[in-house]
Amino acid sequence: MFRARALLPWIRRTLKTAQTTQGNPSKAVERKLLAPTLLSRSLSKDMATGGEVNAQAPKQGNRLVSSKSPYLLQHAYNPVDWYPWSDEAFEKARRENKLIFLSVGYSTCHWCHVMEHESFESPETAAIMNEHFVNIKVDREERPDIDKVYMQFLLMSKGSGGWPMSVWLTPDLAPLVAGTYFPPKTRYGMPSFTTVLQNIAKKWQTDKESLIEAGSTLVDALKRNQDAEAVPEAAFEPGSAEAKLSEAITVHKQRFDQTHGGFGSEPKFPEVPRLNFLFHGYLVTKDVDVLDMVLQSLDHIGRGGINDHIFGGFARYATTRDWHNVHFEKMLYDQGQLMAAYANAYKLTRSETFLGYADKIYKYLVKDLRHPLGGFYAGEDADSLPTHKDTVKVEGAFYAWTWEEIQSAFKNQAERFEGVSPERAFEIYSFHYGLKPQGNVPTYSDPHGHLTGKNILIVKGSDEATCSNFNLEAEPLEKLLDTANDILHVLRDQRPRPHLDTKIICAWNGLVLSGLSKLANCGTAKRQEYMQTAKELLEFLRKEMYDSERKLLLRSCYGVAVGDPRLEKNESEIEGFLDDYSFLIKGLLDYYKASLDLSALNWAKELQETQDKLFWDERNGAYFFSQRDSPNVIVRLKDDHDGAEPCGNSVSARNLTLLSHYYDEDAYLQRAGKLLNFFADVSPFGHALPEMLSALLLHENGLDLVAVVGPDSEDTERFVEICRKFYIPGMIILHVDPQHPDEASNQRVQKKFKMVNGKTTVYICHDRVCRMPVTDPAQLEQNLMANFFTERV
Repeated sequence: MFRARALLPWIRRTLKTAQTTQGNPSKAVERKLLAPTLLSRSLSKDMATGGEVNAQAPKQGNRLVSSKSPYLLQHAYNPVDWYPWSDEAFEKARRENKLIFLSVGYSTCHWCHVMEHESFESPETAAIMNEHFVNIKVDREERPDIDKVYMQFLLMSKGSGGWPMSVWLTPDLAPLVAGTYFPPKTRYGMPSFTTVLQNIAKKWQTDKESLIEAGSTLVDALKRNQDAEAVPEAAFEPGSAEAKLSEAITVHKQRFDQTHGGFGSEPKFPEVPRLNFLFHGYLVTKDVDVLDMVLQSLDHIGRGGINDHIFGGFARYATTRDWHNVHFEKMLYDQGQLMAAYANAYKLTRSETFLGYADKIYKYLVKDLRHPLGGFYAGEDADSLPTHKDTVKVEGAFYAWTWEEIQSAFKNQAERFEGVSPERAFEIYSFHYGLKPQGNVPTYSDPHGHLTGKNILIVKGSDEATCSNFNLEAEPLEKLLDTANDILHVLRDQRPRPHLDTKIICAWNGLVLSGLSKLANCGTAKRQEYMQTAKELLEFLRKEMYDSERKLLLRSCYGVAVGDPRLEKNESEIEGFLDDYSFLIKGLLDYYKASLDLSALNWAKELQETQDKLFWDERNGAYFFSQRDSPNVIVRLKDDHDGAEPCGNSVSARNLTLLSHYYDEDAYLQRAGKLLNFFADVSPFGHALPEMLSALLLHENGLDLVAVVGPDSEDTERFVEICRKFYIPGMIILHVDPQHPDEASNQRVQKKFKMVNGKTTVYICHDRVCRMPVTDPAQLEQNLMANFFTERV
């Protein structure tokens, strides 16, 4: 697709670096740069937790001071003359005939902090930037449409990407040159940032025409890609889903890490869309090896250093193959997706371990990421101050421990162990979590030396191994570990917390709504607590992030500080993108299954109508990520891979299929078919788009309809609860209430199914073929165990 061949050698010479992003290039946008660099710190304006203050910051801020985005505020006192993405910046570039330097990142991004400290805080570097360029900062989480356009160019020109993303644009916003992190001085084969700046400025002054021509060519290539049609010969036929499933399972088996779980080598990401697909693939194929891949992956992730064993929640990714050393930022989208994945694992196995991981994510979300009104913040940083007296942030300072720190903590809280000496408790604890006196972090995975002498908790054995080694029973071990972790949690909370990004993103909260709903459906004693949190989240989204008159979602709003109920919004509202609609619709469909709240189902339908209006490509099919005529967005893209999050088209294919059955409307199913066919030529389909392959399986094989016929009563609720406890990816539940027939979403189902002998009755149908009705709850559970549990585990 990339046709500016004449300029490519110059671009590559200019950007010759040692940067690599390991793994498939299609996954590059979710990889973080792992190249060695200098000691980092973030001299940021922490909105929420009183982080590090830059004593040498200029007294007068730049144009970012009025921003709401925590990421932009972190750069508000740089000597760089930053602009937000705005007409003011573009007009200046055209008026002064200057290139635009676009820097894209997010507030919890470790390498963004590194480049800020090394380059953007440097008056000498800032002078070069201000002289030759109009400099623009973009928060990729606030404006993912901008990020995706220029990330696509970066991937086209280099084959890999990441953040911070650095792109040089013409005054008309055409991309010319792109890279990620640049060091302040030339090293490791990487040119210095100032060298790159000066070379590009010189090229603009001496050979402007070729740059403009190249930029136009690149934009034309992107636009041709935007107008791409579906490939007719690749369209799915009956049986296509089975063939694609077989192909995808083969690829995943080849890439599966038999020793440590997950796929590929380091860095390793949870890749939850991939795990979701494998769950579904297992139910279809009954191939136990497929189930083993996903359960082993979730087990290793849960036991690894990527899991915050002390309190809960998961880090962004692991830098070692065994999930031990990690990049410590905690992102909301990972928490929501992993909460759902562990809930599904529990439904298939009834393993309390998996349920425990999901519940600890819940506790972390409620304690550390929740706004008082019910929404959830974007995430927490990887970097923090080692002590309140320090001024330099380091990665992992909040999470890592020395041998002596833990040993001393146990001695100081000896009475908490109830009859077990603190020495004995420490011996058991250090064995279980792999602690070492000199620290347990591999040197090769810690290029900065931030974790020298530190320990990251990891369970390389098992509860059984620890019990065997110390002649313990399971219950006393669990109690001891819980006590010890609580001691360390209280102690850790006295440390300076990492920066909290108080941005509340609609799409990511939709993922959390799904996770909460799935966790509530596990049939545990905490169901009501999970449901109350989910209900308050739904009400928050409807009140604060939805314009009911225009029926439009907002992308984000902003908390003021931890515990403060006030909210802020951008003066110029950023309307929702495809992911905001598709992820929230998915959350509402999952919430409906958990609650049978018809208003949630109806809101999902309303949002789907808006999504179709704003993003659907009437000519070629599938959804664009951004709206038509979005200002200063040079091209509309369609995501074609599932990465750290599923892409909006994958989620939409599933949503449309479910809505077609909930409302008995074939138009939804037809739209889903056209969407799927647009991506049918992607290869290998199930590896690039695992979530979409799951949707294809539902679209082709049909859904499992559970019709519960009876009044709104405890008896009816009991039947519904039994159905919810099982992992059935294509299950929809419809309550047929004979006393309120007009309230049903699906009148065909309402009229077809009746109570038997005056009892609450359940009908289970697959693709409109129904089994015999059931009026006995025990019989219902037995039937579901036989079909969705016993035969498969």
